[in-house]
Amino acid sequence: MAISDIKEYAHLTEADIEALGQELDAIRRDVEDSRGERDAKYIQRTIAFQRSLMVAGRLVLFASRKKPAWLLGSALLGVGKIIENMELGHNVIHGQWDWMNDPEIHSTNWEWDNTCPSSGWKHSHNFTHHKFTNIVGLDNDVGYGILRITRDQKWEPKYLAQPLFNALLATFFEWGVALHHLETDKLRTGEVKWSDKKEMAIDVVRKVGSQVGKDYILFPLLTGPAWKSTLTANATANIIRNYWTYAVIFCGHFPDGAEKFTKTDMVGETRGEWYLRQMLGSANFENGPVLRFMSGNLCHQIEHHLFPDLPSNRYYEISLRVRELCDKYDLPYTTGNFAVQYGKSWRTIAKLSLPDRFLRDTADDAPETRSERMFTGLEPAQRTGLKSAIAAVRARRRAKRAEKAAEQRPELAA
Repeated sequence: MAISDIKEYAHLTEADIEALGQELDAIRRDVEDSRGERDAKYIQRTIAFQRSLMVAGRLVLFASRKKPAWLLGSALLGVGKIIENMELGHNVIHGQWDWMNDPEIHSTNWEWDNTCPSSGWKHSHNFTHHKFTNIVGLDNDVGYGILRITRDQKWEPKYLAQPLFNALLATFFEWGVALHHLETDKLRTGEVKWSDKKEMAIDVVRKVGSQVGKDYILFPLLTGPAWKSTLTANATANIIRNYWTYAVIFCGHFPDGAEKFTKTDMVGETRGEWYLRQMLGSANFENGPVLRFMSGNLCHQIEHHLFPDLPSNRYYEISLRVRELCDKYDLPYTTGNFAVQYGKSWRTIAKLSLPDRFLRDTADDAPETRSERMFTGLEPAQRTGLKSAIAAVRARRRAKRAEKAAEQRPELAA
């Protein structure tokens, strides 16, 4: 099933992993030592640009009863909300800009445009997800409590509907984040009591009230006769933001190659092993300057998981060095076209909605769920490193399929 021995899976010795950790620590130090004016200007300009988009969108919506104004206003607000959630809110709350000691751009003060309070997000995301990344049973982001995205999650009849649940999650993603923060799946099963979540629930209700009041009452009323069309434009902007945020996050966590781990794997975990788990459990997608900016630089999800509190505008340059380390230690660097990564995530969700008996690949050698046991039977010369070993396993699989097809051809001819 999931990886239970990360050293064996990675084909690295303890000394190799320690050396890898030291090289990644060196990258961290280099970035921390070089943070300065250009980084400060980047985040300040981003804030100014995002706020300009929001103001422009609100002004355009005064004429929202006219379709062109409605379309333009919805688009401006949608883009503004994406930037606020991805490049600003998510990254500021991670503490990426705390080094500036600017109270406005500090993780302790920033409240983002989302139904989940930033204080709660810090625990459920910054602590739980980033510490226990992809450890089944500890990281609540593995399936978000409603999706089966690894065979380590026991199949239940409810998963037959998970393609529908997934579509609904994408549409109402900010609401899903708020409910996920409350661990509503564990509340349903009784693992967590409502009394334990009372204060957290009050915070969520307050934040939801603030968001609903702002987007669906205050701003629509300010546009007077255009309030109905403004309200629908605001809802559309939120849905635009939800779909985009969902897509970026799923591309970074659920395509092929984003590995899953068992609880036993983190027992006695060293810093180097933690680094390695982040590298193996995350995935990137190919990008240019615009896609980097609009994804909050989370197109570099590997780099973000390695260094969640370093400035996001540095992830591209960090990625060049991380790729070199992957080549040096014969490790895969999981990346691909955005549409392909997104499609692989949907394929996994659709496939794992079915019971295991309908699935072709083994539980240790499937695109979405692999383990160290997938390398059984390889010759020692084929196990020089993880990237090389995976290539050998794939070659062995192709050869078996070709052999089987060759055996079937004479039978068909007869």
